[in-house]
Amino acid sequence: MRTRQPTTTLEDQPIPVRAKLAAAWTSFMFLCAYVDILNFFTPGVIEDILDGKVFEFDLSQTFSTTALTLMAIPILMVVLSMTLPARATRITNLIVASLYVPVTAFNAVGESWLYFYGLGIVLELILLALIVRYAWTWPRTAPSATSPDRETVRAQQQA
Repeated sequence: MRTRQPTTTLEDQPIPVRAKLAAAWTSFMFLCAYVDILNFFTPGVIEDILDGKVFEFDLSQTFSTTALTLMAIPILMVVLSMTLPARATRITNLIVASLYVPVTAFNAVGESWLYFYGLGIVLELILLALIVRYAWTWPRTAPSATSPDRETVRAQQQA
């Protein structure tokens, strides 16, 4: 006859908002990269690239620079989410994630592999929504009883 061992609950430690934001941007970038990489297996894509076309765009330095810029911003958001002051991080994440919603949705335009692109886009939009939610609901701290309020500091500075 076996005796049951008492079960223990794993400690679920809170994750800092900065880490959540950096993880979401990292996941977003992995999805973008893998959708682009797997797109090479779509019939006709390689031939179009060899002919100098991506979607409806001519391959050029302008196209490549634009594509790099569009991907560099989310890459930089990983670092910025961890290093900017809290207020700047919150505002930057709200703005950049919101701007990337239409950019991400645009990727569905004219695609014939709607299940493939649809899944990628939906997952990317979910991550962008999480980023907006994490930034929007960033916890605030109440002023501590030991720290002077603004009026006290101003009065001291004017004296």
